[in-house]
Amino acid sequence: MARLPLVAMLVLFTVAAAAPDCRSSKFPPDRAFQRCSTLPALGASLYWTYNPVNATADIAFRAPQRSGGWVAWGINTGRGLGMVGSGVIVASQEDTGAVSVLTTVLESYSPSLTNGSLGFDVPVPPVAEYAGGAYTIYVTVALPGNSTVQNTVWQAGPGSTGAIRPHPTSGQNLQSMQRIDFLAGQSIMPSNSGIP
Repeated sequence: MARLPLVAMLVLFTVAAAAPDCRSSKFPPDRAFQRCSTLPALGASLYWTYNPVNATADIAFRAPQRSGGWVAWGINTGRGLGMVGSGVIVASQEDTGAVSVLTTVLESYSPSLTNGSLGFDVPVPPVAEYAGGAYTIYVTVALPGNSTVQNTVWQAGPGSTGAIRPHPTSGQNLQSMQRIDFLAGQSIMPSNSGIP
């Protein structure tokens, strides 16, 4: 009986040791972040520096993906955790190989993906890059409601600019949401999950 807890502890330690750690990520010299969070789904990580003087956060979102796919990160300003109502930044590659950025609000589970505003202020326009099998989105955000705690969402799926196809609605794609305290540097796990 005493062996079972020891075995369970070893399994948990092994899983934790195998998980990617956001602290090992590298960025260009002109991009530095004070905090990071290894997100619980899709191999993604979030990096940020909170600026209390103007209540903004300099953010980098990084997620692995094939060059023929897309990734997205955003904030849901009013509907809690979930994709509908979120202002998101989508990064994908064009046919030329250039990385493009789409900013949009997801108005439903079948969004139009019309390029527009995010529903919150973005003092510096977002940019993205693709390197080493991962997309990285860089953006400065004026935290909505002047609150350091935000409902964040992220996703990954197939397709590219002009032909972004829906993401899977199972597995990790249903777990891609988390509350982040940008001041305290803490991730707050959701109590339940639904279709993001």
